[in-house]
Amino acid sequence: MSLQNDTEVASAPDGEDSIEVVQQVSRPLGEIWSLLTRTEGVEALLGEGATLGDKGDPWRAADGTCGVTRSYHPEQQIRVSWHADPDSPPTLVDLQMEPEGEGTLLVLRHEHLDASADREALRRRWDEALHRLTSI
Repeated sequence: MSLQNDTEVASAPDGEDSIEVVQQVSRPLGEIWSLLTRTEGVEALLGEGATLGDKGDPWRAADGTCGVTRSYHPEQQIRVSWHADPDSPPTLVDLQMEPEGEGTLLVLRHEHLDASADREALRRRWDEALHRLTSI
């Protein structure tokens, strides 16, 4: 099946501590949420080996990224703390979703980035993650 993903990557002004990736997908919200509740969906978003549990549960991906589930609202939001590696400062990844027409609007915001964060690499990472998720 061919999927249409329209992507918009918002550029934050210099000094901003966040980035945002927006995708409009032609799949309904319930289908996107169902993907996120399966192992392959979580791994598409956070990385191989990652699992999401209840609020406060830790997660870890094979690439060394890790964090804690902060918020999990069915068909609305998933929020996790995100560390590039166990020794890096915590940041926050917030994925909001809502129906838009017959499809779904996904807005991923990565917040609390320090000055040394490679914002362009993170934009690519999250854009690719959303494409992987919606291509399952």
